[in-house]
Amino acid sequence: MRTGLREWQLRPNRLRRRSDVVEAWTVMAAAVLLVLGAPLAGLVAGRLAYDGAASAARALRAERHPVRAEVLGDMPPPLPALQGGRPVTQHATVRWSEPEGTERTTRAAVPADARRGDVIELWLDSRDRVVAPPPDASSVWQHTFAMGICGAGGTAGPTLVAHTLFRRAAARRRLAEWGRDWARVEPRWTGRGG
Repeated sequence: MRTGLREWQLRPNRLRRRSDVVEAWTVMAAAVLLVLGAPLAGLVAGRLAYDGAASAARALRAERHPVRAEVLGDMPPPLPALQGGRPVTQHATVRWSEPEGTERTTRAAVPADARRGDVIELWLDSRDRVVAPPPDASSVWQHTFAMGICGAGGTAGPTLVAHTLFRRAAARRRLAEWGRDWARVEPRWTGRGG
């Protein structure tokens, strides 16, 4: 015979102990936290992360500006560190013109397949130093997704750990109660008592 948890809690039962009812309610509380709390925490964490990352990307985009630079030198031999069989970037001398006409040169990271005369995009800060490009929309969304997962996991993990610890403590207490009850009843059932 199968009965639902609600029926089991509401039906009178002489074998049901108070600890059984408390344990059933903690199972329901843990289930609610896992089903509703963890996704909600993930959404909130993701939303906050998106707002922060998007505003940081806007600020970086406002203080940095792109320039088109020409690769001047031949590329050095390939580096031993490869990604997918090819180096990701290498350093080479590049040249670009400032808006007022001044030409500037520096060494910068360029794509590994760039050749002499190729035009690449560089990002400069307010002091005209070569810097990394500001995060794009996909980087912002990756950060958002990662923080959402961390928020959901940060809720689900402690919930599961707390529930497991509670269940272990309840099982120890239940075994101790059974031991005390058996110590009281066993002499009458087995005829060993005095």
